[in-house]
This record gives sequence, C-alpha cells and structure tokens, in this order.
Amino acid sequence: QLQLVESGGGLVHAGGSLRLSCVASGNIFSRYRVGWFRQAPGKQREFVASITSDGVNTYYSDFAQGRFSISRDNVKSTVYLLLNSLNVRDTGVYRCAAGGTDVGLDSVYPDHYGYWGQGTQVTVSS
Repeated sequence: QLQLVESGGGLVHAGGSLRLSCVASGNIFSRYRVGWFRQAPGKQREFVASITSDGVNTYYSDFAQGRFSISRDNVKSTVYLLLNSLNVRDTGVYRCAAGGTDVGLDSVYPDHYGYWGQGTQVTVSS
C-alpha cells in the first residue's frame, strides 16, 4: 500500500514561485512513476508533469514546459514540483499520483495511476 501527502501550496502573487512536495509512505514508492495533476474550480482535472521511478525521465504539459520542474528523491520518498512564473490560471488544487512506469503520453491519464494524495491548494493573485 502507498499513501501520498502533498504540501507546499499557498497564496502567491502572479510571477511568484512555490515548491510543492509529495511525500510517500510505504516501501514501494520507488517502483512507480509519479505524476502531478491539477484541478481548478469548475474545470476538469488536467495533467501537469510526470517523472519516471528512477527520476531520469520527465514529461510536461505544454503550459508547464519551461515554467515548472518535477524531480524526486527516492531516499526521502518525495517528489517535488517547482512552480515558477505563476499566473492566475495556475490556481487550483494540485495532487500527486503514483502508478505505472513510463512518462510521455501514457502518463497524462489519471486512470493510469493507482495511488493519489488529497491535494494542496495553490492560489495565485493578480
């Protein structure tokens, strides 16, 4: 079994940065890729970024490419998502998920992950 807990969200002005963390409990964390998803009020959940189990390969959505950075530390059972140059459209609940192995298009689908955290709120003010 695997449990995921996100933290690091908060209120930030446009142009600011946040670093989100996803901490896992359970000794199977290092087997799985991890993805970050977000959901804004009234909108569908959307893929943000993913990273392979060994941290070597990553994949980003178009809106995240160049602004966000995903990384992981398997010793600490933690995946990070660094959010830079934030704008109001980045507001939402950010959730991490674990499951599967490959990044790329396979990793953008929420139902390809078996474990989810509860999420952390990111609010960007103008």
